Amino acid sequence: MNTGRLFVVSTPIGNIEDMTFRAVKVLQSVDMIAAEDTRHSRRLLNHYGISKSCVAFHEHNETSMTSRLLNELQSGKSIALISDAGTPLIRDPGFQLVRAAKTQEIDVVPIPGCCAAIAALSASGLATDRFLFAGFPPRTQSARQAFLQSLAKETGTVILYESSHRIRECLGTISDVFPGTRQVVIARELTKQHESIQSVNVATITSLFENNPYAEKGEFVILIEGHNPKQTDQTIDQQCQVMLKRLLDECSLKTAVELTTELTGAKKKQIYQMALQLKKQN
Repeated sequence: MNTGRLFVVSTPIGNIEDMTFRAVKVLQSVDMIAAEDTRHSRRLLNHYGISKSCVAFHEHNETSMTSRLLNELQSGKSIALISDAGTPLIRDPGFQLVRAAKTQEIDVVPIPGCCAAIAALSASGLATDRFLFAGFPPRTQSARQAFLQSLAKETGTVILYESSHRIRECLGTISDVFPGTRQVVIARELTKQHESIQSVNVATITSLFENNPYAEKGEFVILIEGHNPKQTDQTIDQQCQVMLKRLLDECSLKTAVELTTELTGAKKKQIYQMALQLKKQN
């Protein structure tokens, strides 16, 4: 008996017009659609005139539904797997089903399209030749800090997802872990009406929330510039010292420290101690 095929179908992450022609065609032709949230997906399906049978497939029933859907595939039915937004399996359910299908030698066909991580990377201005997608950081401060510390020496661009409920805390931990000079891009509400893509360095990351009531609303992609092994701590210290020396000749210690911190992104406490030492030498 011929088995069916499992289609992994990408859907829009915000703008409903980002659906591909091929994705619509596949959803119109399959026997069944497995959706993360059937009510949410039904709006998309109705928009494109798709009236196929739709079953819920989410993190709470993934194990039980995998067995059911696998039986449907083995009986010859074709199934399309979709998530609420973007590419299925990228921080969404589906891994168990795809792995089981591959184990049973059932064809798994990707229908490519939107992915928030890749969309944000393409418009970030950060390096794209090497990157690491690390998903959502842990929720607690200590676990999040350890998680981010494990990424601090990654030479490629680091891509994270974060929710509106934890974005401020997450960026605060980033400022504690990463050097102040490291560039960060915050992409919010991609493809939606209030889309924004902002570039800052770690030292000024909290400025994103100043005088902006919408800064903490929406879905976020955080991109962190990769570690540059050639730029050692010693090189950064030398740059700070040169700047401090010149500023101390023209202004007060307090002003020199504040300007150097702002311009280099280095830690203020470190710059202050460096300034005191330079004062003693003079």
